[in-house]
Formats: sequence, structure tokens, C-alpha cells
Amino acid sequence: MTRRVKVIVPIPMDGAGVANRAAQLPPGFVREGFAAEFEAVRWGAALGDSPYDMLLMDWTVFQAGLAAEAEGFAGVLIDTVSDSGMAALRSRLSIPVVGPGQAAFHAAMMLGKRFSVLTMWPQWYPLYEKTLTEYALWKRCASLRSIDTRPDLSELLAGKEEVIFARLRDEAMRAIEEDGADVIVLGSTTMHQSADYLASVLPVPLVNPGKVAWKQMEVLLELGLSHSRKAYPAPEVPRDEDVRKGWY
Repeated sequence: MTRRVKVIVPIPMDGAGVANRAAQLPPGFVREGFAAEFEAVRWGAALGDSPYDMLLMDWTVFQAGLAAEAEGFAGVLIDTVSDSGMAALRSRLSIPVVGPGQAAFHAAMMLGKRFSVLTMWPQWYPLYEKTLTEYALWKRCASLRSIDTRPDLSELLAGKEEVIFARLRDEAMRAIEEDGADVIVLGSTTMHQSADYLASVLPVPLVNPGKVAWKQMEVLLELGLSHSRKAYPAPEVPRDEDVRKGWY
């Protein structure tokens, strides 16, 4: 039986945009017996560039994932390094809920002593500041580095490779040489198109969060593991219907 995993894109977009996001898991990468089903939230944030958008991402990802277990999914994967809505979904669901931020940061710590987060623009720094604080990982983070370029969350990096890839390489080298990073973590699953290039030119490991998070999901499901109910207690009085309707 195929184990279906709902992959929630935290920004509303059309089918072409979702397909670009799904391309981070290339043919042959998903193991036999698993299936990734990408789905964008129906409404919500535009860029994740502010506390306002961060709240919308938490809320709409939670809405999109709330019924996943009842729909027959074996797990939920959140397609953003901000891990938006992860804790709330773990509280409500028994199936594994994986966030790329948590997965990538901990993978980086297994590969080196200090990692830097390489991202598109500084407006995303609060996303990492939130998760690094929640996961108590600041001592292992060498720096946050950006190329100060407004992201396109639907088209991603397509058509901009020649310029963007070189700028990402240069900023990653500054993180290594000036900040002491011995591992680089891509700061967004939307940056996956640059991963192979950066991995080939950087002198340290490059962690691609979408791929790492997917493989963590496969491992958890194969081992029969999910989050601790003690760490993520279930609500005594769930309000699922109200959440789905968007009552406020």
C-alpha cells in the first residue's frame, strides 16, 4: 500500500506554481511505496516577509493540514523552512508532521559544528529567528546570510540562474570564510533549483531542506515513529469545523 504524504505549500498559487514546488523531489527520489501530494493553501500570505504574513502562514497551513489524517494521509510535510503551523498540527494529528527547518538544521548539526542559513532576502530573517529560538540552536548557527533579492515564490529561480546562483555562491563563501560556517543550509525550499550547483562548488556540505525533510518523513514512517503526545498534547475541546470554516 502506498503511503501518501500531504505536502502543504504555504502560499496560495496556481497549478504551475505548485508543480515548480513539487520539482524539488525529482523522479526517483521518492522511494517506492511513498507518494508526495503537493497542495497549496487556498488563501493567505504572499511573501512571508512580515509578522502579518507569518501569522497567516501558521493559520492557513494549519487549516490545510487539519483533515490530513482523516483523508488517509500517512504524514504531513510543510513546504517552508519556517515550519509554519507545525506545532499546532502535531497537537491535533497523530501522524508525523515534519518541517524542513527543523529537519535541515538538525541535519546540519550532524554534518558539522556551525551552520549558516543562506537565503534570498533579509525580510525572511524573522522566520529563522523564530525557529532557531524555538529549537534552541543559536549556539550552532554561525550566521544568517542573504543576497538581498526579492523572491518569486511561484516561478522560483527559473530564468535567473546565471545571476542568482553566482550571488548565492559568493554569499555562502562569505559565511564560510568570515562567519566560520562549516555547513550551509538553504533558507527556503523555493531555492531548491540552486542546490546541485552550490553543492558542486562549495567546500562544505550544502543542506537542501526540502529533500532532507522528505527523507526524514520516509524514515519516520518506516520506523513507525511520530511526535510525542507529551510534547504536543491534544486539545481537550477541538474546534475543527470552526477552523475549517474560518470563524473568528
